[in-house]
Amino acid sequence: MPDTIADYLVVGGGTAGCILGARLSEDADVTVTVVEAGPSDEHEERAHSIRRWDEMLEGEYDLDYRSVPQERGNSFIRQARLRILGGCSTANTMISWRPLRGDLLEWADLGVQGWGHDVMSACFDRLLAPITPVAPQDRNPYVADAVAAAAAALDLPLRETWNDTDVLEGAGFFEIGYDPATNARSSTSSTYLRPALDRPNLTLLVSTLTERLVIEDGRAVGVRVRTADGDVRELRARREVVLACGAIDTPALLMRSGIGPAAVLREAGVDVVLDLPGVGENLQDHAEGLIVWEARGERSDVCATGWDAGYTLRVDPDSATPDVSTHIPLHAWAVHAERYGAQIPENHVSFAPNVAKPRSRGRVWITSPDANVAPSIDYRAFTDPEGRDERMLVEGVRRARLVAQQAPFADHLVREVFPGPDVVGEEELSAVLRATHQTVYHVSCTARMGADDDAGAVLDSRLRVRGITGLRVADASAFPTVTALNPVGTVMALAERAVDLLRADAAVVPDRRPTTSAGATR
Repeated sequence: MPDTIADYLVVGGGTAGCILGARLSEDADVTVTVVEAGPSDEHEERAHSIRRWDEMLEGEYDLDYRSVPQERGNSFIRQARLRILGGCSTANTMISWRPLRGDLLEWADLGVQGWGHDVMSACFDRLLAPITPVAPQDRNPYVADAVAAAAAALDLPLRETWNDTDVLEGAGFFEIGYDPATNARSSTSSTYLRPALDRPNLTLLVSTLTERLVIEDGRAVGVRVRTADGDVRELRARREVVLACGAIDTPALLMRSGIGPAAVLREAGVDVVLDLPGVGENLQDHAEGLIVWEARGERSDVCATGWDAGYTLRVDPDSATPDVSTHIPLHAWAVHAERYGAQIPENHVSFAPNVAKPRSRGRVWITSPDANVAPSIDYRAFTDPEGRDERMLVEGVRRARLVAQQAPFADHLVREVFPGPDVVGEEELSAVLRATHQTVYHVSCTARMGADDDAGAVLDSRLRVRGITGLRVADASAFPTVTALNPVGTVMALAERAVDLLRADAAVVPDRRPTTSAGATR
């Protein structure tokens, strides 16, 4: 006898999972259980203030995944994945963009139907997580000078707002998910799930690790979980199981359950339930470069997050989305540059250009059926045959150097200290930047949607896992391609869209026995 029976099991209480649990339980006749491997964020003060985002990284909640050695990129990247209610929305900077038309057109070109700009904009507009431009009192004057210089040097429009237009280019302070009056972050745990926990039809299980899916006769009927005290339990779903564990742990869970590339499963010691080659493939992430200058004069620490502003631009005139997205952090994330030998002065300023639309494709895979064994990750950064990712990384730093020559920003600078003023040749500049690039923690696309005849597609256009009934994926792993800009806004909109699809596809379920411990948090 299973411990819990619910209409919907949501596996993963992160950015998307909190939305799924709260929205599905709005229907009083539907029972929902959300299973989260980590603890609640309710009493974790570091998760509540968006200014403290970096205190959540590489600590007790961070799975801190590492990659295998990289052929052409940085082999020392630490990929943050948060095991706590709210997931990465408790630790990111919540820079939130309305889903871009160009990204969604790219998805449509890959055979994904029903995810057009109008549909996704409507989902974005109903988000409960407040998103607002950085407030005037949080705008650092030093950063404001850099923004003004970027607009002038690169001929970009200055933007006070971003989400009221289809963004291609611009410079300005971003729109982020926070309350300017209190600096409280708009995590989906605080804005969606925790306020709904008094509903008798909603159960939240925290500190409960999902080991594998329970599949019977080709249908996902539940999950096997292990609690913090070591008890193994089985949870069942009458209607559907929805995976929202993120772009590393969702494919890992599928593979531990026997769904994935047959050769990988056999090598890991997992019986093959369904040979689904695309699981774990197509990994995409934004590679981030770095340029650092020694600065003069005293600087203010005023900010909302410390990563409040930047600029987006096209390098290729026919691009339908930005090619480079550059952030202007208050303090450089320079650990990789320092490992490379750079001397970063205490008084410094930096830009971080991102490759907005990477064409390199990596993978994630399991090596053991044990849920406590970290999956392997291979970004395969800068391996696209055309070399476009490498070209965009180099171009991002070259454009940043133009900004550094422009007043009023130029007046604050003493000299470039990384990569260094003598590093100018394309091959030399590329080598330094590739060896020291950083992730922006935007790993995506590892269980992607695709056309019916696409052998690499894990999901159909309604987020259903191909070949297994009663099972969907609703997180960034479902993206066909990574969004050009920070993906959290699109992840939240995807979760809202998933709720629409689940409701539309819901069948009449005659068995309405009540869930056990409804409304409880364990």
